[in-house]
Amino acid sequence: MKSTGAVKTAKILVVDDEPEITEIIEAFLDNAGYSVKVENNPEQAIKLAKEIKPDLILLDIMMPGTDGYTICNRIKEDPALGNTPVIFLTGKDSKDDQGRSFQVGGDMFIKKPFSCERLLEIVNIVLLSVGRG
Repeated sequence: MKSTGAVKTAKILVVDDEPEITEIIEAFLDNAGYSVKVENNPEQAIKLAKEIKPDLILLDIMMPGTDGYTICNRIKEDPALGNTPVIFLTGKDSKDDQGRSFQVGGDMFIKKPFSCERLLEIVNIVLLSVGRG
């Protein structure tokens, strides 16, 4: 069996209020072999997560209305989604944000801007660490 490094069956949900960011991430991760869904509305993201039950969620922290911390809390409280790994994406670089990311159940914290290659490495590591890779 040939390994390409990507987890071919993993479903990833990308949540960011900036469509240009979700489009880039979606295209790159899709090209790497992942099944990718995107949502630009934080409230709709929770609904979509319940529908598709992703293997991993990439979640922006700063969004209008509901922030990423609140979304993560709500996902982690849901029995069907509670074990889903969450990687926070943020333009902020505060240690407080990093700490809070982990307090609400985040698994990793990536500062924007980031390279798609680095994002892919982190996605692979997180999926492998939770046995979904």
